[in-house]
Order: sequence, then structure tokens, then C-alpha cells
Amino acid sequence: MDYKKAGVDKQEGYKTVELIKSYASRTYTPSVLNGIGSFAALFDIGNFKDLGFQQPVLVTGADGVGTKIDIAMKLGVYDTVGIDCVAMCVNDILCHGATPLFFLDYIACGKLNAEIAASLVKGVSDGCLEAGCSLVGGETAEMPDVYLPDVYDLAGFAVGVVDKSNIIDGSSIKPDDVLIGLESSGLHSNGFSLIRKLIRHLDAEFDEKPIGQILLTPTKIYVKPILNLLKNVKVKGMAHITGGGFIENIPRMIKPGLTAYIDTKSFKIPEIFKFISGFGIEDKEMFNTFNMGIGFVIVVNEEDQEKTTYILEKNGVKSYKIGYIKEGKEGICLV
Repeated sequence: MDYKKAGVDKQEGYKTVELIKSYASRTYTPSVLNGIGSFAALFDIGNFKDLGFQQPVLVTGADGVGTKIDIAMKLGVYDTVGIDCVAMCVNDILCHGATPLFFLDYIACGKLNAEIAASLVKGVSDGCLEAGCSLVGGETAEMPDVYLPDVYDLAGFAVGVVDKSNIIDGSSIKPDDVLIGLESSGLHSNGFSLIRKLIRHLDAEFDEKPIGQILLTPTKIYVKPILNLLKNVKVKGMAHITGGGFIENIPRMIKPGLTAYIDTKSFKIPEIFKFISGFGIEDKEMFNTFNMGIGFVIVVNEEDQEKTTYILEKNGVKSYKIGYIKEGKEGICLV
């Protein structure tokens, strides 16, 4: 008996590390002091003051891609969910105004295939490049008897930085402020446990494409457009519309005693959400599960509305005024 006979192939693990090194190294900035293969990653924070941070605060977030990876496994397409993994983490820390610095991933499986693992990491690398952060390390865990053969899971962890004086926490939001919704790229990475129950045939045509391809559209990464916006507009609050949809996530950025009134007719709901609701899903459940075409929401002063949408448009993101803030205890009200 040896480790391989017990279900863990060390040689496949070594092969995986070699395959992923190039994907990680292309994301490195000068702050990354060592490469993949060390026991831990080294990241130089000594230049924070040179970058204008007077009181740098680290901001962290961890997330995964959930059961969306089941769609990827069934279709044999693994790189796009790596982008999702990065997006779910960096969009979260972005909500407090943080600039992402570095990222780590965690891949678990029943039986390791180096090419599949490398494809997952390629997607993570693509997402890091889009977010402007470095992929500095991670873990690939082959766990027979815990995961079935050919089953994979993917999660990640992001670290960012924000100056203490620039932390965005929603405390300055007041009545008559407006909510700006940033267009999503589709379903992003939420609600797939429900979607998988409803949509069984991934090769079925929808909008002239196999529906599986539409389901795997990666989550939009909002980092660069939002960071550019923050240089020009005072943003008071931000919410990443993930699990829990509008109903759970928007109130998270608003202090007690205020309510976000959302005009659900103010933005275009993509056809894929209408298709899903056609299975008999009530509107409230849709807005409590999916992003409905709005992947990120910010709060600004009313006089900054046009400037905000203009800057976002220049940075490649379509946005809409989707509501406003009023006094009230409801937290959110869909109208």
C-alpha cells in the first residue's frame, strides 16, 4: 500500500504545480517577492505610503463559485468559473472601497487531473488580471472518499487595502440619495442550486446559443470601473448583488432607519431571468435569489447621478438610476 493506492497521486500534484506556475506569474506585481512553490507567499506592503495610503487598512474576503461548478463539470469547461471565483471575492472587498492586492485559491477534488486543475487556475489568473491583483498561491487538495472522482470544488480568498479615511461603510447615506445599479453579465455565480433543478438540458438552444454556455458566462468584475469612479465622485455605499439578490444585499449597506426604494421597471431585466421565472418562480423569490441584471449597486448624492453614470459608461459599464433612499424601517422596498 502506498499513497497512490490510497487515492492520492503525488506525481499528478507535482504536474499541476508546474502547469499553473505560468498562470500565476503573469499576475505578479513588484510587490510579490516569491513564486509558486514556497510554503507561503511574500507580499511587500512597504510602498503603501508611497502610493498615498496614510493609514492603510487591509480588507479581506473569501468566497466560492457554489454549484455553478457542477455546470462546468458537465460541460467540461473549467476556465470561466475561475473568473467567477475571483469576482465573488474582489467585488465583495470593493464594497468598502478597497483596491485588491492579492488572491489565493483552493481547489478540492476526488481524483486530481492536472489539466483540469490548470484550467481552473487559468481562469483564476484571468480574473486576477482583470481585477489588477496578483495570484500568489493556493492549495490543491486531492481527497478521495470525501469527493467523488471527477468532482471539483473551487474557492478563493482576496486581500485588498483602503486608506482608513476612505473606508466606505454606508454611514453617510441620507434620505434622497440615489441608487445606481451597474449592469451584470448575466446570472453571475448565485442561484445555481435552483437553476440546476429547473434546467436539465444544457445543450438546449436559448438566444441562439446552448443554454449551458449562457449559464457559464463569468461574473463581471467591477474593480477598475469603481476605482476610477471613486477618484471623481463621493460614493457613500456599495453592495455586491450576490446570494440573497436585491432583498438581502442592498440593506447591508444602509444604516437602520433608512429604506432603499427600488423601481424594478427602471432597468432592463435580461431574458435569461425571465426564462427562469417562467418555471413558476414568484417575483419576490427572483429578487431574493438572483441579481436580475444588476450586479452591483452604489449610493451617491442626487447631484452626482449624471456624473456617475457618465464615468461608469466611459469605463465600459452600463448603469441605471434604480431607486432612492427614504426614511423607513423596511430596509428595502421593491416598487
